[in-house]
Amino acid sequence: MESQIPRKPRILCLHGFRTSAEIFKRQVLRWPAAVLDKLDLIFLDAPYPAQGKSGVERFFDPPYYEWFQATEDFTEYTNFEECLAFIEDNMMKSGPFDGFLGFSQGALLSAALPGMQRDGLALTRVPRIKFLIIISGAKFGGPKFAHHKLTSNAYSSPLECPSLHIIDEKSTEVMLGFIERIQKTMATADEQIYLNAET
Repeated sequence: MESQIPRKPRILCLHGFRTSAEIFKRQVLRWPAAVLDKLDLIFLDAPYPAQGKSGVERFFDPPYYEWFQATEDFTEYTNFEECLAFIEDNMMKSGPFDGFLGFSQGALLSAALPGMQRDGLALTRVPRIKFLIIISGAKFGGPKFAHHKLTSNAYSSPLECPSLHIIDEKSTEVMLGFIERIQKTMATADEQIYLNAET
C-alpha cells in the first residue's frame, strides 16, 4: 500500500493591530523551515486603515491596518460585523482554509471565530474552522477586552477545535507536533484535489 503525502494545512493569517499582512509575513517567515515547509500560509490585510499611530513605525514602513476599532477601555467596538464579513468574503475567494494563525488583534479575533461559527453568527458560508494558532492573544470577555454582542457565547462550551498558543520563540518542537496532529485529521493532498473537483 502506498503511503499518502499529508496535505499542508491552509491557514489564513491575521496580523496584529495597526500592522499589515506584509509585516506579519516578514515576521512569520523567520520561523524554522521545518515548520514553514509544512504550512500553506495566506496573509490578509485588515479592512481598515490604521486610525492612529502604529507601535511598529520605527521598524516597518506603512501602510498599517486594523481589523476593527474599540473605545479606549475596550467596552465598545466599531466595524466588528463588517470585519467578520470581510474575512468570510476573503475566505470564499481564496479558500478553503483549514485554520487561522492570529497575532495580537488578529489572535483576539481568531480565538472567537470558531465559537461564533458554531453559533451561526460568523463564517456561515465557509467550511468549519479545524484549528487555531494564537500568538500573543487574548479573549473577548477576559480581563482586558469586554465582549462584543457576537462574542458573548463564543467560549461558552468546549469546541472540537485544537489550538496552539505561542508565548515565546522556544515553541518549534511543540508547533511541529501540533502540525502533525492536525494533518492526521485532514484529507490527503489527493483527497483534497478530488473534493475541490466536486465543488
